Amino acid sequence: MQCTEEGLLQVDDLVQRYTHSCSWFLGPFYHLVRLFHPDYVKPLLMAPASITVKDELIYGHLRPWLGQSLLLCNGEEWSRRRRLLTPAFHFDILKNYVTKFNTSTNIMHDKWRHLVAKGTTNVEMFDHVTLMTLDSLLKCAFSYNSNCQWSASEYVSALVELSDLIIDRRQKILHHWDWFYWKTQQGKQFRKALNVVHRYMCDNNDEDGQGLTDEEIQAEANTFMFAGHDTTASAICWTLYNLARHGHYQEQCRQEVMDLMQGRDRHEIEWEDLSNLPFTTMCIRESLRLHSPVQAVTRKYTQDIALPEDRTVPKGAISLVSIYGTHHNPAVWTNPHEFHPLRFDPTNTAGRASHAFIPFSSGPRNCIGQKFALAELRVVVALTLLRFRLTLGVNPQLGSRSGGVRRLPQLVLRAEGGLWLQLERSD
Repeated sequence: MQCTEEGLLQVDDLVQRYTHSCSWFLGPFYHLVRLFHPDYVKPLLMAPASITVKDELIYGHLRPWLGQSLLLCNGEEWSRRRRLLTPAFHFDILKNYVTKFNTSTNIMHDKWRHLVAKGTTNVEMFDHVTLMTLDSLLKCAFSYNSNCQWSASEYVSALVELSDLIIDRRQKILHHWDWFYWKTQQGKQFRKALNVVHRYMCDNNDEDGQGLTDEEIQAEANTFMFAGHDTTASAICWTLYNLARHGHYQEQCRQEVMDLMQGRDRHEIEWEDLSNLPFTTMCIRESLRLHSPVQAVTRKYTQDIALPEDRTVPKGAISLVSIYGTHHNPAVWTNPHEFHPLRFDPTNTAGRASHAFIPFSSGPRNCIGQKFALAELRVVVALTLLRFRLTLGVNPQLGSRSGGVRRLPQLVLRAEGGLWLQLERSD
């Protein structure tokens, strides 16, 4: 579904129509409940992991790629995986990644300086930022310098192709059946791209039998690359877009970063700096609300789940938690389509429902990498604003400034025809 920035009528009407809470679809093959309000979302996301199941209708197409990874497994298997992987996202580990975030961002900015010097100032953000987050993630997860920002990469091309093929498969009902799909041209392309991606993954594990097996490591490595680069790239692009649209907020962020860098010989963001960027962080959070990279998550439950107003989600029904609907619900947010970072000023958050803002989901099965993503977001946005001024660019496909951008919800939120910004050096 594509939605214009100005109207977004189809989605917004849906939020309004169901009194800002939920809607029900009772079909012949499955039951679907869609939820748009924090009071209805909370019981589902906070339900124990032991009764929470990832449904095959939405997530099944990812299984050939991601296997029985943390994203897709359930029950005791999920608990074991989560317990083993959580230490990898401890603050002490994340501190070491900040240097790598700086390094990958510097490479991207060198490319931008080169383009500007040649007279190219109108730049499509997703192309550049996605390569940067891939480069950064490969450095952090595998200590692997891919050089993918400068040179064509078979692995990067395969990742992009897999994502596109999954979206294509979801839209073709006959392709939902494996026995049919693997015989099609698209299925054969998927297998070919999958072989490329799997060749790049780590294959070492603990030898005491208590850690992850080789197969489990491969599944988690694939999941980390899939979930860790595209979502973060989307969040960075939309944050830069929102700041390009609102120059006064952009200048306020830039001044905050310049003040932080005062007196330093090297302009790099350090771990300790992340907590000293309060306004920039507010802008990032507001962008995550307005343009959440993941638009919805789905769940199934092995028992009935009680909701407010004596409603019940029946056992086995697919529950679609609309992150978009919750973040744009007029019963929760005043003027929900406006970019207003001060919503996230600590003085303005008192009394807000705990599940009004859920860009990383919530509860036991929330995003394990959210601290990693937020750290990278702050580093990339801060360094970008320190070195460049951003204004809306011209989308060649639409022939207009990017203020008229069309959202393109795929595996993550992208923009139809790309997200084009105009770059001007400020360093």
